Parts: sequence; C-alpha cells; structure tokens
Amino acid sequence: MRDWDPGDGRISTPSATRAPAWSGDAPRSTPPLPALSPDREQATPDWSEVVEHFREGLVVCDAQGVVRHVSPVAERLLPEVTVGELLAAAGISGLTVAGDFTHHGRRLRARQVSLSAARCCWYVEDVTESVTRADALLAERARSAFLAVVGEKLGNPLHPDRAAAAVVRLAVPTLAEVAVLVLAPRSGRARWWRATRADDDGPAVDSGVLPAVDLPAAIAQGLDGGEPHTLDWLVEQAVAAGWLPGLSAADACARVVPLPGRDAPAGVLLVARRATRWYDEADTDLVRAFAARAGAALTTALLYRDQAEVADTLQASLVPVEPAEAVGVQWGTAYRPAQAGLRIGGDFYGSHRLADGGSVFFLGDVSGKGVEAAVFTGQLRQCLQALHRVESQPGRLLKLLNDALLETTQAQGQGRFATMVLGVARPQREGGLTLTLAGGGHLPPLVLRDSGEVETVPLSGMLVGVVPDPRIGEVTVRLEPGETCLLYSDGVTEARGGRRGDEQFGPDRLAHAIAGCQRMPAPALAERVEQLTCDWLAHGDHDDIAVLALRATGPGGRTPRHLHAVPDSTENADAREAP
Repeated sequence: MRDWDPGDGRISTPSATRAPAWSGDAPRSTPPLPALSPDREQATPDWSEVVEHFREGLVVCDAQGVVRHVSPVAERLLPEVTVGELLAAAGISGLTVAGDFTHHGRRLRARQVSLSAARCCWYVEDVTESVTRADALLAERARSAFLAVVGEKLGNPLHPDRAAAAVVRLAVPTLAEVAVLVLAPRSGRARWWRATRADDDGPAVDSGVLPAVDLPAAIAQGLDGGEPHTLDWLVEQAVAAGWLPGLSAADACARVVPLPGRDAPAGVLLVARRATRWYDEADTDLVRAFAARAGAALTTALLYRDQAEVADTLQASLVPVEPAEAVGVQWGTAYRPAQAGLRIGGDFYGSHRLADGGSVFFLGDVSGKGVEAAVFTGQLRQCLQALHRVESQPGRLLKLLNDALLETTQAQGQGRFATMVLGVARPQREGGLTLTLAGGGHLPPLVLRDSGEVETVPLSGMLVGVVPDPRIGEVTVRLEPGETCLLYSDGVTEARGGRRGDEQFGPDRLAHAIAGCQRMPAPALAERVEQLTCDWLAHGDHDDIAVLALRATGPGGRTPRHLHAVPDSTENADAREAP
C-alpha cells in the first residue's frame, strides 16, 4: 500500500530503492523523521477552554497551599477561592478533608489528587441533583416499607379497640412524637387513643372517652370529612385540650386527617411533633396514606363488631330458653349444639305457664343443623308461644302447630319438618303430676319411677310440618312425688362412640344409665345424661343434644333436702332384680 501510516508517529514516503516485502534480503532500518513543528500561533494550549467542559471544577495549589489555578467550573462553585491567595484563606471547611459538604445551598463532593513538586489539585463536583434523587429514592423506599409494615400489622386486629391502639402505636415515632386517634362518636360519646414517644420499649398508649361536645373544633371538622389547614390554632387547640404532652404550641407542628370509613369517616388522626421536623408535602402524603390504611382496618373491625353484636343478639334469641317455674315441677335441662362455636342448633325445648296453674312443655328436633335449623326452631317456638294461649289440649295444639309450620315452609319454599313431644303438666292436690303427652314423630319419653325402674312411655305419632292432617299420638302419665319424666333428642341415642367408635349409645343404654337415679334432682339427672353421652362420643362429632327432665315435687312443692350419689351398675342390677 502506498503512503501507509504505521501509527507510530512516523510517515512513510515512497522510495525507489525500497525492497519488496517478500524479498529475502536483510531488513532495512528506516531513519526517523524529524518531529513536526507546531503552529507558532498555538504554541501554548488554552487549558481553560479544555477544563471548562469538565464536570468537576479544578483548584490547583502549590506546595505552600497558594492557589495557582481555578477552573471556570470551580469559580462558579467556589467563588471565595482566589488565585494567588492561600486556599485556607477562603474559609471553605469542605476543602480540608475529601468528602461531601454543603456550600451555598449546593451539595458538593471534593477529592484531592497529589501532583509533582508537592503540588495538589482539588476536584470539586456538584452532586446536588444526584444526592437529591438518591435521598428521594431512599425516602420513598422507607415510606413504602413503613406502609407495608402498617398493612401487615393492621391486617390482623378484628376488634376496634385493638385496631385503634395499633394505629397510634404504629404512628410513633415515624409520623409523630404524639399521635391521637378519635373514633366517630356513638351515643354522644367518642373513644380516643393516644401514643406518646417513650423509651426503647416502644410508645406508651393510653385511652379514654369524651363527650362529643367536648371535642376540639379541629377534631370535629376532621370527623365531618375535612382536613384543617390552619396549623397555629390547630396546635393551640390540641395543647389546650391536654392532648400533646411534652409539646408546646410555640415549638410544635401538627396535622389532622380523617380516616376513611364506609359512609362517613371512621375516625380522625392527629399527629404532632416538634417544628424542627416540619410536615412537608411528602410527609403529609405519607400521613394520608397511613390514615387510609388505618381507616380500612378500623372500618373492618367496626363492621366485624357490628356483625358480632347482631350475631350474639340473634343467638341469644335462638338459644333454648329455660323452662318457666311451675307449681309442683322441678325442671332440669341440658343442651349441646353440634357446632359448639355457633352455640345454636336444631334442638329446642321450653315451657309456658297456663292460666289454670298447669304448664305446657315441649322438646323437639328440626331437620338440619346450624344456623338455618336454629332459625326454624325460633319460628317454631314463636308459633308455640302464640298458639298455647288459644289451645291447651296437647293433641289439638300440636295439630295447630303443624298447620302453622306448613304455611310457613310453603311460603318460604322450604322443606323443613320437626319431631317433638308436647305435653301439659298439671299438679295434683295430694302431690305429684299428671302429664298429658302428644307425640309428633319423636323418640318416646322415659319415666323414672320412685323404685328406680325406668319405663318407656308408649307414645307415637307423625312428623310435624309434613302433611296437613297428621296422626298425633296422645297418652296420659301420672308422676308420684320424686318421680321424673325424661325427654331427649336423637343426639343422645344416636351418639356414635364406644370402644369401636361407631356403636350407637342407644335407648337401652340410656335407660340403664338413669336406672336407680330416682333420688337425683332433675338438673343433676339431665346433666348426667349429657355427660354420659359426651363420654361415649369421646370428643367425636355428634348431632345436637337436648335433654329436658321434669320431676314431680312433694306436697307444697318441696324438693329433697339431700343429693344422693349415683349408684353404680351393680346396685342398679340389684335394684332391678329385687322382688
């Protein structure tokens, strides 16, 4: 190639005597060319034009620390530095040790490089924007981490008090030195919680109740959905109310934000801290985001509380009611629903006093379990409460109940039915009771005689709520003083357990369990039946269990003065075999 430049600063020129590259002759040395002469007008480069475009400013000092050169960038960043004077005379502390420092509101970063002849050069860079972006990123990460923790901590409490205490505890110290939460007033009174910065153990939390009329105006405005912005009187109100211990109106700043609820704010949050940490726009946005999460948690907790109150009220109305006191009768009951957490089920019992001194009593079982069955038992009990005032004869009363249940189930499109025993107990002058019993497809009652023997009442009948005119069985039984009639649901006899775990308790085992217990009061006998059934189940699943025992008391309604121990199986057998 002609005029080829090898790149070593020499320029090749064509030569007629140059040997070809493929020649086998010895290599020929090329004499160096003379150096190119620079342009005389540009003998000295203008270094200011070069360093002016550097991102960093340059300050060059000699061995004595006298400034010998300052680049244009350094002149803008460090106007105090003068050429020919000592660098220390400029009074810039950041140029003594390498690192970041603030000068004239800018964030600068300095580094020192040693030069020859004991000289040095300071490189100074304006890192304000990069540091600001990094700080903003770190702050945003911190806010996101804080809100993530808030969401995790506030996701568990389902009780308003615990949720409110968690809200103020989480607000300190990230958002405030003092945080006060006020729930929306109920019945003219408002609950409040306050957290104050304490020691390493965490914030100290206290709470109380205030009349709604005594709430500061800023809090009332927040409860109406507003967000007060007049900060001076806001702090003065909070301090005057005694809500900001350790802070004064002169050196504190505060914010009030509502906590979103369903239709209206669930409450309002007041956060306050010293004015040295003023609430800027980013802080206010963080407080609002925190309030949104707190409002969601409180709304959920309040909704759960309202639902729990409704459920408790409904459960209380559906739980079997203890029989009303009656002359000559001692009642005993036991009840255990299949779903213990609900406290209600499909078994029911109860009694109503009659105008003639007698009592209507009943025990039954509706189809199904749980809440739906309990609701149906509630309807059935309400029907009985109304119908016993117009009819007291057990057979006719049960037929009236059958017609009412048919009308209700057909109107609601349900196919529910019930089994039950309904009776009327009337005391006798010489003591004892006369029981008139009507059966609606339920298990026959048992009678525990004074001798300790157990008799099965021959009572039958059809289900209640299935056909318009069911066949209802009816029988009359007389109880002498001290004798007991026992009504029970199929949860007792059909309880599966025993050694193999699948054997039914059965009516024979039930009769054997109460035989010889004639001296036990009715409550103790009912409790014994329930306990034996549960022991047989051995904590297994079971149906609803209901027991109703009525014992004839002596003349004048006297009950035995002594409780006798339950005889064992040997004594029961001897009593049954005695002539």
